Amino acid sequence: MDAPTQQSADHPRVAAVKEALRSAGADPSSIAGLLLLPEAVTTAAAAAAALEVEVGQIANSLVFDADGAPLLVLTSGRHRVDTGRVAELVGARSVGRADREFVVAATGQVIGGVAPVGHPAPVRTLVDVALDDYDRVWAAGGVARSVFPTTFTELLAVTGGTAAQVAREA
Repeated sequence: MDAPTQQSADHPRVAAVKEALRSAGADPSSIAGLLLLPEAVTTAAAAAAALEVEVGQIANSLVFDADGAPLLVLTSGRHRVDTGRVAELVGARSVGRADREFVVAATGQVIGGVAPVGHPAPVRTLVDVALDDYDRVWAAGGVARSVFPTTFTELLAVTGGTAAQVAREA
């Protein structure tokens, strides 16, 4: 794996994620383990291949529009979110994938690089219990080339999220 460039390491979104992790009391190894990959990894399969891990170890950060409010769902890369189930869990009439502008407005980050933290304001978050199947999972670090190691328990803690079964097997 190529070494990160200084310009990438100083990216404001990556810095915001690092600071949010520090502020939330993340394990220092999660912060220190933040990697800048040589190329963008905008899918769970691409991230898993780049990291040489199982696709289920990738914590997809998916932003949904839940009755007009942003909802972040962190789910295992081996799953697809069941939006009907999620709507029931959060008491929304409808839950649908957010468009690019909605994602950027809610998170300050772009699709493919949305991190669990580092957003302009807190975003309601559900964390799929399937991520607890792994000792280590990898989440996006604010840009499509950036990832960091974490755990299911740490994701719950740093996001203030709720554990839930939000997905079905892909």
